[in-house]
Amino acid sequence: MNTTPEQIAEQMAEIGRGTHEVLIPAELEKKLARGAPLRIKAGFDPTAPDLHLGHTVLLNKMRAFQQFGHEVTFLIGDFTGLIGDPTGRNVTRPPLTSEEIQANAQTYQKQVFKILDPEQTRVDFNSRWLGALNFAEVIKLAAKTTVARMLERDDFSKRYKGEQPISLHEFLYPLAQGYDSVAMRSDVELGGSDQKFNLLVGRQLQEQYGQEPQIVVTVPLLEGLGGGDKMSKSLGNYVGVDEPPGTMFGKLMSISDELMWRYFELLSFRPLRELALLRQQVADGRNPRDVKMELAAEITARFHDAAAATRAQADFLALSQKVLPTDLPEVVSSQTGLTANLVSTGLASSGSDARRKIAEGAVRVNGEKVSDAALHLAEGSSYILQIGPRRFAQVRIEKRA
Repeated sequence: MNTTPEQIAEQMAEIGRGTHEVLIPAELEKKLARGAPLRIKAGFDPTAPDLHLGHTVLLNKMRAFQQFGHEVTFLIGDFTGLIGDPTGRNVTRPPLTSEEIQANAQTYQKQVFKILDPEQTRVDFNSRWLGALNFAEVIKLAAKTTVARMLERDDFSKRYKGEQPISLHEFLYPLAQGYDSVAMRSDVELGGSDQKFNLLVGRQLQEQYGQEPQIVVTVPLLEGLGGGDKMSKSLGNYVGVDEPPGTMFGKLMSISDELMWRYFELLSFRPLRELALLRQQVADGRNPRDVKMELAAEITARFHDAAAATRAQADFLALSQKVLPTDLPEVVSSQTGLTANLVSTGLASSGSDARRKIAEGAVRVNGEKVSDAALHLAEGSSYILQIGPRRFAQVRIEKRA
């Protein structure tokens, strides 16, 4: 049974929401018009045990396809993880061990089902077909592209021109990912905007194997809490999907009013018409902080529950009124620098991490937000240091003789 033009338009609007690129829209409309469920795939190399909200942008898009009745596969790249994705790297990425990959893969599955419907989601592993290829078949696969084509990829090109080494196995990564699409006969592949080259290789290989080429849908890389850089655990600007409710709520409340709309677009499940109404309300004078609390509550409830989100919001409001804990153990410090004390009390992992958190507006001293990373605390005085809504430490600065 064919899909009506109205239904196609509805799906195209939702699929296009917050996407970076759809290649090619007319082909996607043609596939949707047939009425049969499309095979949707998105691959995740289990390179780290924990997911953050940046990863969920792709999961949200998978969920949208799922709600329209399409067949969604969460593909775990347990085989490609052994190669190491070179995307965005200026050096060869060290491969993971099979033990690390399996442990991370198990953690991934628990986390993704906070967004995807477990009963309607197929989980697969690309070792199932890539591990079965013999060397002759790998050579045949490698013969389907050229070195010149691989050097069209920006990171490979830069490394080649800069006379930085590129291992041959790195050229195999896009081919292996592309072969996933052939093995799965995928209709649509989803990925981050940095994965465009790899996704297009899948489209190219499908044509060479006599299949109808997949549609490529790329999503933006979500900016971290401070804006600018993409969300990353290494930069400390992330919100982990397994973080406690209060931490998650407080981190989301720390983003700028401008960045809030980006998060609404990429992370919220609210209809676009509701987001347009919220924008209008802010333009008409509504406090952006109240709207941001709606976002923080929605995201916190998704990864925990509504009661946890309500408690997190109440705690945040109490803290914003400078209600500080009184039962903290006191740490005696011989250092007066704020950044040094944030590190020594465990609130920051390093001096650079402390300075970044101060720049993001996440640090308070005795309930007051501070913006000066060079601030020194007075000798002989006690202070309550705070990062985010729920992380505190009490420090007393030792008076020097």
